[in-house]
Amino acid sequence: MHGLEPQTIESLNLLRQRKTPFIVALNKIDRIYGWNASPDGAFQDSLAKQSKAVHKEFEERLNRTKLALAEQGLNSEVYYKNRNQAKYVSLVPTSAITGEGIPDLLYLLCHLTQTRLSEKIMYVGELEATVLEVKVVEGLGTTIDVILSNGVLNEGDRIVVCGLDGPICTNVRALLTPQPLRELRVKSQYVHHKQIKAAMGIKISANGLEKAIAGSRLLVVTPDDDEEQLAEEVMEDLEKLMTAVDKTGRGVWVQASTLGSLEALLAFLKDMKIPRLGHQHWARAQEGTCSST
Repeated sequence: MHGLEPQTIESLNLLRQRKTPFIVALNKIDRIYGWNASPDGAFQDSLAKQSKAVHKEFEERLNRTKLALAEQGLNSEVYYKNRNQAKYVSLVPTSAITGEGIPDLLYLLCHLTQTRLSEKIMYVGELEATVLEVKVVEGLGTTIDVILSNGVLNEGDRIVVCGLDGPICTNVRALLTPQPLRELRVKSQYVHHKQIKAAMGIKISANGLEKAIAGSRLLVVTPDDDEEQLAEEVMEDLEKLMTAVDKTGRGVWVQASTLGSLEALLAFLKDMKIPRLGHQHWARAQEGTCSST
């Protein structure tokens, strides 16, 4: 609950452009000074146990967030006071560490999809997956966190992802999910699977993932597929961004953690009519970011 960050504002704008209904999670409520945690509990139950000082600080942070959203042209209200979800964005206070507010968040997500997106949401058998993050895990080596939106992934599948030095073709060594009620990116013991069906957030362990690019698509090579053709297809997203950069003259340095973030930055610079971005060069920084110069 520390306010709106630039990437949050960009995400809100994308959602509004696509007319997609959404809710906003106000994370890290456990960081409020004096907060008395109730692990995995509903937010209102947790809030009822807090002191007056905690209540006051929560209300102040909530009002600052509502003001920040109003500056972006969005009316908002904390979810249990929101009587019109079509006109007001629901705010759900949560803690990824203690699990507080997560039951409320899941309920609202289910309610929103079933009431306003039921005609648009449809499971299809064709695999659709996106690399969310690339990280080194002790005992597993370099892994990728993947959002599996459609289709099925199996242990041993041949996969293709976009890499800094070209397409990466490798075999799935392990399909992992976090323990129940644990976040995928929080370090913990993982559950091994032979097969996972969408929709699910999963961690994939495989060889050669060191230079995989977050934000890129993940494709699976089936017996009927041409691996080289899929490798060319998976690199298209990166190539499109490279063609959007003027490689002549001087320009600004752009750094982003994912392809999507980089695309948003390039679009912003284009809107601001900055004529040149300079020479396109991709490199992995120590923090695992991708750069364009």
